[in-house]
Amino acid sequence: MTANEALEPRPGPATTRSAQVSVVVIAYNDATLVGEAVRSALAQGDAIAEVIAVDDASTDRTGQVLDDLAREHERLRVVHRADNSGGCGTPRNDGLRAATGRFVMFLDSDDVLPEGAVDALLDAALRHEAPVAAGACVRRELPGPREVPWQPALYREPAVYASPGDHPELVHDTLCVNKLYERSFLLGNGILFPDGRFTYEDFVFTARVLAAAPRIATVTDRVYVWHVRRSAAKQSISLDRRDVTNWQARIEAHRTSVRILADAGHKGLAHAARSKFLDHDLRMYVRELHTRGADYRQEWWRLTRDYLAGFEESELLAARAPARWLARVLLASETPVDLDRLTQLAARPGRLLPPYARDGERPVWSEELPGVELDGLDAGSGSRLPVTVDAEPVLGSRCLLRLRVHELYGRVAAAEPVGIDVELRRRADGRGGPVHTAALTADPSGTAWTAETTLDLGALLARGDRGSGTPDPWDLTARVRCADGSVLCAGLRATGPGLRRHALPSGRHGLLLVQPYATTGGALALRVASGVRAAWHIAARKVRRKAAGGR
Repeated sequence: MTANEALEPRPGPATTRSAQVSVVVIAYNDATLVGEAVRSALAQGDAIAEVIAVDDASTDRTGQVLDDLAREHERLRVVHRADNSGGCGTPRNDGLRAATGRFVMFLDSDDVLPEGAVDALLDAALRHEAPVAAGACVRRELPGPREVPWQPALYREPAVYASPGDHPELVHDTLCVNKLYERSFLLGNGILFPDGRFTYEDFVFTARVLAAAPRIATVTDRVYVWHVRRSAAKQSISLDRRDVTNWQARIEAHRTSVRILADAGHKGLAHAARSKFLDHDLRMYVRELHTRGADYRQEWWRLTRDYLAGFEESELLAARAPARWLARVLLASETPVDLDRLTQLAARPGRLLPPYARDGERPVWSEELPGVELDGLDAGSGSRLPVTVDAEPVLGSRCLLRLRVHELYGRVAAAEPVGIDVELRRRADGRGGPVHTAALTADPSGTAWTAETTLDLGALLARGDRGSGTPDPWDLTARVRCADGSVLCAGLRATGPGLRRHALPSGRHGLLLVQPYATTGGALALRVASGVRAAWHIAARKVRRKAAGGR
């Protein structure tokens, strides 16, 4: 049965929603946020049989907050652990064992369940007699309103998967929290989280679920809001990647997951999990590698090479071209090399920087690493080519953007670039800004095409200023129009000396504060704000930083 052939209800028990779901909330030293999480679970309505909050031996007021809530809400039960487990797996296991509902969900203390989440998942599970139901999750960047969907391709349409082994794309969603599970399915198959101080326990739990081959129903509804607080004093496990032990833990969790799938006979899922590691995990950490110290980079490089050495060639080939090229560079060099080029290639979309070397007719990474072939460059859609477009902002009485499109092993020249469109998009909500269009001129060297366009920064404020005085980030992307009708899509690589804050006079806004900067992946972005209020905001932030440094 295919993913979409079973969307009609199957004969079976009555599909009643009344009091069937236990929501397990885990918390450790999160007194200020856990109440919101618990209330979001209780607000799910009659489907909720109970909310079980597991306090993992917090040393702040978390336990007291939960006990106070329990006195107000009879459906809330609180479990106090005597000793801190050091991870998320043990308290989730405690909650699972304590649950009495037919179904169970998991919720972290700093996240929330949106309205209707449990009903959407429970309806799908009952309608399709599925022990597992899954829905859409968004990463909400706080304090701003930016939301990024998690694995959106899996949740564009409702589906039913009779056999997960036939659908390797399911390994891409490693979260446990955007899903509803039949409790008897988990306990009957011995599916628990790794106990103790085990980072990325979701990876292992999800692999155990898939290995048991349940029927899985998916819905398009948003069922989980994952809060991302990058400015928090203590980062979550998924965000705190500053120590190389985080990468080591991620590799170990992934290795364990692959072994679980392979041992259960799901070779296709194990194969897909390794390709996913290259496309997602490896690219994410490579983008940040240039920001780490030399000792971190050396150890990270060693750990990664050791792990990649066990990958099969077919698993490399199944990954997207940028990811498998990254892996091959790592395998070909015993020490870190070409960090800037690797960072740019790991970006989304990836950019392959010059120089463009060849070994005979073969495109290769560099003259120093001729064994790293850049396979696939001569085939496929031009929109997926890792084209590099340099962008140099020149800000003053006139605000300009100087652009340079690089050749790429003959592919760009063959398409004959004639024009370029630069689109600005507000990061907080994806709201589109103005599109700047310019004609491209071939460089005399024959290796590039150049253009210059005026930036209307005042128009960004008209579309995006929220009146807070906080500069709004805008991302820039390019579409290179070609004579053969193709369009090459690329992010803009930040270049030039203009990557600093500018205070510009503006007839419309009085004062315009603009800061072009390079993102972690090297792309050009802009922060724009207007007026004296913005200047005061920036000055106050400097004073706070200086005061904090003096204590």
